[in-house]
Amino acid sequence: MLKRYEDTNLVLNWEKCHFMCKEGIVSGHKISKSGIEVDRAKVDVIAKLPHPTTAKGVRSFLGHVGFYQRFIQDFSKIARPMTHLLEKETLFVFSKECVDAFDTLKKKITEALILVVPDWNQPFELMCNNSDFAIG
Repeated sequence: MLKRYEDTNLVLNWEKCHFMCKEGIVSGHKISKSGIEVDRAKVDVIAKLPHPTTAKGVRSFLGHVGFYQRFIQDFSKIARPMTHLLEKETLFVFSKECVDAFDTLKKKITEALILVVPDWNQPFELMCNNSDFAIG
């Protein structure tokens, strides 16, 4: 890989390069031999966010937590009351359903599990479902 960088005249910042590591942060995810997990530093920031008071605040929160949506089962279903606030011609009322969705998403992101690659030598089932507003 380093040869390819050299051949194409790409320059690496050696202070930011790490080699022969057991784990590291890559694109906001902690990668290790255990699997892929959320970056605790980013999750701690999300966990401290207050309830949004504007549509822009909702959009910002959903953007932050949505980055880790693969770690949250039923993300779209849980976030639905908040995404409804982003529709055009919708009056912004951060209702109890929105508060519950906000708190649930924060709780689930702080309890996120480690994603692992399946053991291809063992049988496993892949199940999908969908509805009018969520896929999973």
